Amino acid sequence: MAKLYFYYSAMNAGKTTNLLQSRHNYAERGMNTLVLKPRIDSRSGENRVRSRIGLEADAVDVDSSVNLLDLVADACDRQPIHCVLVDESQFLSAQQVDQLTEVVDALDIPVLAYGLRTDFLGMLFEGSRQLLALADELREIKTVCHCGRKATMVVRFDDEGRPLRGGDQIQIGGNETYVSMCRRHFKESLKIPAG
Repeated sequence: MAKLYFYYSAMNAGKTTNLLQSRHNYAERGMNTLVLKPRIDSRSGENRVRSRIGLEADAVDVDSSVNLLDLVADACDRQPIHCVLVDESQFLSAQQVDQLTEVVDALDIPVLAYGLRTDFLGMLFEGSRQLLALADELREIKTVCHCGRKATMVVRFDDEGRPLRGGDQIQIGGNETYVSMCRRHFKESLKIPAG
């Protein structure tokens, strides 16, 4: 029985590396995967996913207008699809997450979605909120803060290295823009008063 999995973490925990390892595991057994990623994240180039350690693979870029159930069903017409892998799933719309549940329930294809849980202000992304609500299994991928504690939050910095307390929820960036921190250091960096 297929399931919808949501693998979530702060930045730099290895989400894309895990996705690519899962893809490799299926390929090694002669099984086909379909890798999807939101078009808004263009850091790896068009129709590519790339991990920070250099692993990469072909992907299908999607924007919010793409019906993911139709896309997967069309791909299945060309060849059997044994698993759908979604990178940066926090950028999906709630409707697209609903469509992924149909990929699981109607097409009986497992979906492994990888993404951030919260943004730089500690607020849920739309895609993550829907995945947290609907996924059959939630799995945290852990990373660490500079203090050694588990990092669960992400802080966005400006060009001068100052933490930002406002701005657009979505701003694509990497290590030059974002740092993963534990909750305590997240609050300290944003000067959020205790209790």
